[in-house]
Amino acid sequence: MTRLLNRLNLAAVLTLTLATLGVTAQAHAERRTALVIGNAQYTHAGTLANPANDANDIAAALKEMGFQVVLGLDLDKPGFDAKVREFASSLADADTAVLFYAGHGLQVAGRNYLVPVDADLKSERDLDFQTVGLDFILKQMELDRDGKTNIVFLDACRDNPLSRSLARSMGTRSASLGKGLAEVQTGVGTFVAYSTQPGNVALDGTGRNSPFAAALTQGIRAPGRNLTAMMIGVRKQVLAETEGKQVPWDHSALVGDFYFNAAAVSEPPIDVEAANKRLKELEEQLKAKADQQSTVNLVKIENLKERVRQIDEANKETQQQIFETYRSGESGSVISQKIGKLQLQMVRRSQQKSKLQEEIKQLGGEPGQASDAASDKRG
Repeated sequence: MTRLLNRLNLAAVLTLTLATLGVTAQAHAERRTALVIGNAQYTHAGTLANPANDANDIAAALKEMGFQVVLGLDLDKPGFDAKVREFASSLADADTAVLFYAGHGLQVAGRNYLVPVDADLKSERDLDFQTVGLDFILKQMELDRDGKTNIVFLDACRDNPLSRSLARSMGTRSASLGKGLAEVQTGVGTFVAYSTQPGNVALDGTGRNSPFAAALTQGIRAPGRNLTAMMIGVRKQVLAETEGKQVPWDHSALVGDFYFNAAAVSEPPIDVEAANKRLKELEEQLKAKADQQSTVNLVKIENLKERVRQIDEANKETQQQIFETYRSGESGSVISQKIGKLQLQMVRRSQQKSKLQEEIKQLGGEPGQASDAASDKRG
């Protein structure tokens, strides 16, 4: 019986190790691209204090996480269009695409517009010729990219003098000009985060960065935190920084986990030769472990790994519940409350998963799961 258990556990451990090594190599081969824009020096809307710093700091953090970054600062309309075109050309073979925008933005009739520094919005027609529609950029990110991941961060909900001048020219139609930015409807695989709730105005802050950009920069670098957990951390930090006046908000249509910094989730990349050598060593070690305690430990490891797998499956189901909640048609406050509860469930499970992986490590097993890396790649 002991020999049979040893053989079964040897096969199971080798299979899991092979899967983990294979998926890890794929994760590290992932192509990541980002468009980062910070507009501050406005000709007709004054100067904003933080967007240039915000864009530079976010760009630096993304580069550390393996992103190819297209960076634009104080872009006029031709410059803005050129950066979007450069970004679009990098999207075809990218697994993950990120947009970060800091600067002025506005919503008219439920459509969001990002504002170049030379914009002078005297009439509604000027929106089409002097701004960049957010939906246009999202279209480029989603076009022919089924199964890929798109992530958007918008720090553009500032008090905008251009909105006021535009409202005066629109007369009775100015009712369609909303405060802050409008909620974005996205396709599957896209995540959108705002510096504050749709329709609200965010704060510029008093330091080097806006409250949202400062928290986001830290969150991107934080190891082993998926996007959901990262945004909860960002939200808590901004709430504390603004004394509850600003609440970052997000809309997710992702179908799997995404990690900016998966350092605590996956192993370093291993080449094929090294992987084969490691497997041979592991096989010899396991064959040498014929004592009863080693067999017991191996069984414990497999049980712990099964519990980790169950947590992964539960998180996938919760992600689907989040997606369905967004499509439920309920009021925004009800949706936000439900989403918040679901996201907290995922955070608690992730904490349980970390504890289980630590137990596996202490028993001499590999703490990573093949399903983790596979989820990273899908998300």
